Amino acid sequence: MAMLGGGAKGPVAEMNVTPMIDLLLVLIIIFMVLAVNEKQLGEEAQIPQPPPPGKETAEPIRTVVIQVSELGGVRRVKINEDEVAWGELQERLMRIFVSRVEKVAFVKADNDMEFETVAEVIDTAHHAGVERIGLITERMEMAQR
Repeated sequence: MAMLGGGAKGPVAEMNVTPMIDLLLVLIIIFMVLAVNEKQLGEEAQIPQPPPPGKETAEPIRTVVIQVSELGGVRRVKINEDEVAWGELQERLMRIFVSRVEKVAFVKADNDMEFETVAEVIDTAHHAGVERIGLITERMEMAQR
């Protein structure tokens, strides 16, 4: 606080706010840096992108597609067009990915499929050793045709 000799009125006290403003600016900068460096938690979604129009790409030979569908209330699972029992999905995926360096699979489901079922397939694939899982949408299939 600064004191001024106020003449006939006596001394007048003024508050110096410069140090408080400096402190406020330092705190704002600290919070901005912390907010930028904060990592988001959760599953990372990696969606394959269709090729640009007019550009042909070769289909990967070692692509694993897990198809999930429901017919008459019964869930059906296929791995690259091979029918697999629901209980054998994890074991079958483990056998496929045990010797692969690239542990990537894609999940394709019907439009009316409950996401809970798709999430179960993704969870089962993670437990089987698949590190990266992509989702195939109907729009992406139409773009590739």
